[in-house]
Amino acid sequence: MAAAAAAAAAPGALGTLQAGRARLVAACCARLGPGWRLPGPWTGPRGGPATWARGWTPAIGGPASRRGFGSEVKTEDELRVRYLEEENRGIVVLGINRASAKNSLSKNLIKMLSKAVDALKSDKKVRTIIVRSEVPGIFCAGADLKERVKMNPSEVGPFVSKIRAVINEIGGTQRLPRAIGMSLAKELIFSARVLDGQEAKAVGLISHVLEQNQEGDAAYRKALDLAREFLPQGPVAMRVAKLAINQGMEVDLVTGLAIEEACYAQTIPTKDRLEGLLAFKEKRTPRYKGE
Repeated sequence: MAAAAAAAAAPGALGTLQAGRARLVAACCARLGPGWRLPGPWTGPRGGPATWARGWTPAIGGPASRRGFGSEVKTEDELRVRYLEEENRGIVVLGINRASAKNSLSKNLIKMLSKAVDALKSDKKVRTIIVRSEVPGIFCAGADLKERVKMNPSEVGPFVSKIRAVINEIGGTQRLPRAIGMSLAKELIFSARVLDGQEAKAVGLISHVLEQNQEGDAAYRKALDLAREFLPQGPVAMRVAKLAINQGMEVDLVTGLAIEEACYAQTIPTKDRLEGLLAFKEKRTPRYKGE
């Protein structure tokens, strides 16, 4: 999900480049919400009230983040969960820390990510999740191929399915054409071309390209800024908006508008909708509770 992985990113991804140094980082935002069933055949994704902002960023700054690629890290330290406080309360940061394997996705790391996300889904106090790297200069090298080569063929399919369950934006042959068109998607997939940040932004794969800062965490800071923008929004509205967008992308416009109407209907009986109307009338900031 560095420059090479940007080609498989979902539409609407956010990317950050250390300009001139070809260090690509990115963040995708995806809403996690409980299973929403719409009238008819449409069913929403299962999950909890949290927005998942995936940050592709070299996290330089803290003692842990200064480890080199040769560092030995205990398996229990490969994923670090940090709850932010004060004005960032409601934001949780998941830090990937497999320096020796360039943060590649092993069975253990996928298991830890799955466990962490499952726990956060049911936590109503969590509003936004940022996934970032704690290894300088790399976000994720993709699947752990050294581990993959040792798998039996019967293990590979279930492992890939587990990755999809945790990181539901993978699936480049389907998502990439929807993001940039069939012709260019074939060109990039067939050639295995690696794009830099500017190229990825030019074709619409990412939304932002930033100059790196002195601390080396420009992408994380951008993801944090976005997360702060999400915090005051109504959780119910954000869940159904995400559902309407995701479901609507797969169908024609008329059907998509019907999905949107069905999603809006989910918000009508909620306390949050009434709170939003009352706050507007009283000219104050809404206090949404996700109810």
